[in-house]
Amino acid sequence: MRPQLYEIRPRKDRRGFDLISDVLPFGGLWYTEPDDAIDYANFNSRSQYAGIRVYDEAGNVIETQEHAGEFKEP
Repeated sequence: MRPQLYEIRPRKDRRGFDLISDVLPFGGLWYTEPDDAIDYANFNSRSQYAGIRVYDEAGNVIETQEHAGEFKEP
């Protein structure tokens, strides 16, 4: 299974942040705070590896997180 990759970018209208990934059911989600988007990405990928990149308005990566996936079958 391939890793789940997420991008968190500020919205062009400056009204929050977009969580973007090809694994999301609608392509992207909108959040008011980047921490909320990170929490959703971690929860959504709890059973497998996820890479999360947070970008600033200039398009530079300002934070990178890796989530190893903690869900285990009983």
